[in-house]
Amino acid sequence: MRTLIKTVASLMAIFVVVTFGVQAADCGGTHESKDKTASKMEEAKKLDIVETALANEGFTTLVAAVQAADLVEALKGEGPFTVFAPTDEAFAQLPEGAIEGLLEDQEELVRVLTYHVVSGQVMADQAAKLTSAETLQGGNLKISKKEDGLYINDAKIIATDIVCSNGVIHVIDGVVFPEKE
Repeated sequence: MRTLIKTVASLMAIFVVVTFGVQAADCGGTHESKDKTASKMEEAKKLDIVETALANEGFTTLVAAVQAADLVEALKGEGPFTVFAPTDEAFAQLPEGAIEGLLEDQEELVRVLTYHVVSGQVMADQAAKLTSAETLQGGNLKISKKEDGLYINDAKIIATDIVCSNGVIHVIDGVVFPEKE
């Protein structure tokens, strides 16, 4: 697992897109910095969901899991897809051994990962108007608006509308699990 994560982390050096920096950089600055921000946003739109995740060091566990589940090609597909992407910190909140257990059970790993993906491109403003969304896994994510933001099941959306060439990524602070069959 650690070797796979280190390999993925080294692959990230190939990509030069800063997805979270785009939002932070557009807070006033000079006209030149806004032009650079717009350029970075356009560059990000050229990357697919997997390439965008690879370009962000906060998704190494998610990328490793997608690779282990053999879902890379599917998420590089035409789409569009909406991915609710847990951060490395979200995965770290799982009980000890949970990640390793998922990586050893490919069927369950696929079930969990596809529960984080919705068919179509659902932007944050659209998601805020929904109460649920059907996932590629077949279950439904509960969408709720609270005082402090938008939630998918019990995970808070902490970054929105990272537009990719084949969909959009919303970053969540927890891993969500489908109901047991």
